[in-house]
Amino acid sequence: MKFAKLLGAVAIAAAVLPGAAAAENDPAKLNDLEIAHVAYVADNIDIRYAHLALALSQNEEVREFARTMIRDHTAVNEQALALLAKLEAQPQDNFLSQSLNENAEKIVTELAALRGDAFDKRYAENELGYHQAVNNLVENAFIPNIENAEVKALFEQGLEIFKTHEKHAEMMVQALN
Repeated sequence: MKFAKLLGAVAIAAAVLPGAAAAENDPAKLNDLEIAHVAYVADNIDIRYAHLALALSQNEEVREFARTMIRDHTAVNEQALALLAKLEAQPQDNFLSQSLNENAEKIVTELAALRGDAFDKRYAENELGYHQAVNNLVENAFIPNIENAEVKALFEQGLEIFKTHEKHAEMMVQALN
């Protein structure tokens, strides 16, 4: 749950940074290539969390969820990269992808210090919050503003997968509490 609040705070803080135009730091104002980069970064972050879970957790439910995250997020990233290649386009780094990476470093450090049940619970809570925040961003800020129909279709397909992840993470949190 902390990550959802953190992502919201990052988006809000970025939108009102002194000296920056609000449009430059509004996730809804990102262009398709910037949105693509945010999604790619978000997928890679979740893959990183999942690898950490595989290294540290002994809980088979947590480990299975982590394997699912690696498989699904890798597949979506591969589809995104193939589409970008087809469109002869390159994703564009931006304030939001940078903020996601910075926050991920803090979360990885926090998770890496935990063991046993404490790790499993925190990993599950982070996965739930992360998917809630990213799904909300994709559904409400990205999809309505994506201009390319193929890119939009890929995001809509990915959102359905990631909503399933969110439900799975919610069940995992409940089971671990």
